[in-house]
Amino acid sequence: MFRTRQSRRDWMRMTTSGLMAGSLCRWFPSLAGQALAADATKAKACILLWMTGGPSQLDTFDPKPDHENGGEFKPIDTSVPGIQICEHLPQVAQQMHHAAIIRSMSTKEGDHERATYLAHTGYLPQGPIRYPTIGSLFSKELTAPETELPGFVAIAPSFLSRRAFAPGFLGPQYSPLIVGDQRQAPNPNMGTDLGVRNIELPEGIGVPQADARLGLLDVLETGFQETRLASGVDSHRTAYQKAVKMMRSAAVGAFNLDEEPDTLRDSYGRNPFGDACLLARRLVERGVSFIEVSLNGAQGNTGIGWDSHQDNFNAVQQLCGVLDPAWSTLLTDLEQHGLLDSTLVLWMGDFGRTPDINDNTGRDHFPVAWSSVMCGAGIRGGQVVGKTSADGKEVEDRPVSMPDYLATVCLALGLDPEQQNMSNIGRPIRLADPKAMPITEIIG
Repeated sequence: MFRTRQSRRDWMRMTTSGLMAGSLCRWFPSLAGQALAADATKAKACILLWMTGGPSQLDTFDPKPDHENGGEFKPIDTSVPGIQICEHLPQVAQQMHHAAIIRSMSTKEGDHERATYLAHTGYLPQGPIRYPTIGSLFSKELTAPETELPGFVAIAPSFLSRRAFAPGFLGPQYSPLIVGDQRQAPNPNMGTDLGVRNIELPEGIGVPQADARLGLLDVLETGFQETRLASGVDSHRTAYQKAVKMMRSAAVGAFNLDEEPDTLRDSYGRNPFGDACLLARRLVERGVSFIEVSLNGAQGNTGIGWDSHQDNFNAVQQLCGVLDPAWSTLLTDLEQHGLLDSTLVLWMGDFGRTPDINDNTGRDHFPVAWSSVMCGAGIRGGQVVGKTSADGKEVEDRPVSMPDYLATVCLALGLDPEQQNMSNIGRPIRLADPKAMPITEIIG
């Protein structure tokens, strides 16, 4: 199995010895020159800003002001000459030198559950293989053994597809730690509880008594495991060990946002998404390698996040009002803490929205041509990849599939996309589909 990171000398040694021979995938030559470059290998963490419901590309990052499909919003200039985005993302516009916009995302799944699964795994939810979510997949490769917190934290996941957040064949030890459970339906304009549940000892129970109880549990489980071939026992014991390690770690203080200055919290926006983005920065500082932050709604938005079948323009404006300060402050905050060069920040949703505006002033599901954004580590900012037609209905240049996208993420994180994990059916599965064509031109 290939190592996660190699030096150029290692690369040449393996190539000449034949260990890398036989690969005929289309992106392999680019892998040699890009994934193992010095800048890419600095990446240590990834933050996914997940836009639940599928955001409208025409009303965010692919404006069409000269066409009737363009809608009500005006484009504005950004920090990069020639690149314009929606007027309701003015702070993000000033961060565009850090970002690469992909305007040619193209998939075939217009159903929320299937599209969410595809975006999180690179595969469709079919067949016997239980594919892991990218948070599990990448945190497995990036998380240092000494890290005291779980390698994958999901903040207020939408659960439009529960399987999209599962560790799949990697096993439960790579499951996400979920905080800010969206099922509690907090008010989107108020702060939310982002603490870890049941992290403190019960009232009246001290450390010696807790240790005695854990010791008894270990004895019981050891005896049970010795007489049964049950993999679930080992997973259960591992989960307990990790939980205890986290409970007794100073790193758990990451979840206490009150340690941050009021001015910074105000900049992020005192709402669940803003708080979650601040928490993401604090988790990266403490070694968490993958954090997913979901934007599930805004005040007055009664649908599923960005699922704007009705009253699209009011909904998108409200959501941008939450997204804009939080995302832009996150990039600034990461940079000021010396973390932006080692943290990849992704912005993406289920799919896009129809260029045609329906009778309810809304936009419906549209997977044919939509946008996503990459920022930070391993990314050459100030670029636009791909192009859609004047009416926004099709990709005219450089279509990007979900496997292409995830292969690009691998390279940006300094990971070898050909590295394999053994699946639940005994078949090795690569980190990225070997037929994928990563966007090598945006990799630093």
